[in-house]
Amino acid sequence: MKILFAADLHYALKQFDWLAANAGECDALIIGGDLLDLGASLDTDLQAVVVEKYLHKLSKLTRVIVSSGNHDGDHRDANGESRARWLGEMKDERLHVDGDSLDVAGMRITVCPWWDGPVTRAEVEQQLITAAPPPGVPWLWVYHAPPEGPLSWTGKEFIGDATLTEWIGRFSPRIVLSGHIHNAPFYAQGSWIDRIGETWAFNPGRQIGGCPAVLRFDLEKQEVSWHSQEGVEERSLVG
Repeated sequence: MKILFAADLHYALKQFDWLAANAGECDALIIGGDLLDLGASLDTDLQAVVVEKYLHKLSKLTRVIVSSGNHDGDHRDANGESRARWLGEMKDERLHVDGDSLDVAGMRITVCPWWDGPVTRAEVEQQLITAAPPPGVPWLWVYHAPPEGPLSWTGKEFIGDATLTEWIGRFSPRIVLSGHIHNAPFYAQGSWIDRIGETWAFNPGRQIGGCPAVLRFDLEKQEVSWHSQEGVEERSLVG
């Protein structure tokens, strides 16, 4: 299975166009949160309308898997916690969103929503408990914030998600796809790839321009490559 992964597009429409031009080359396109941009002049409700059209277009080209990030919430629930309702309403057979788990090519993929409080945190934990695959089945998580370590280096400090690190230790997924810390891969102390126990964790970073920073996975060959303005770096996932 070939996977194309990007995160933190932040309403960069030329980057959505690039994904549309390249989506047909992969078996699954995964976007790891922050499709919208809270800092943009255009209201996020209007941004969501445009992004919805892109996601529907992309889902006609390949299977699309999308998690929410901290910029994507359009609703505060009774507990004051953020939820991306607009994204949840888009779910269909070729577009998988927050809360979904699916089996593709012998791998289970679980899409975790952004959480910012105890209620939504508990929901994600229960989601992982329920979605855990049988022994021997590789498990991939899409989870916007990166775990502790080089994927979360801001240039001044490491600000990874300690809860995610704890869950990785508890559940041992094969792969975790994150984003959120835009520049981590571009710093000497940061990285786009990390190993936590038996888990491979990734953050492709964010770059300006018409082409997003992306990861390309070939899971049959157990290979991954990072494509950015820095060039291309390749790693084996064997071992």
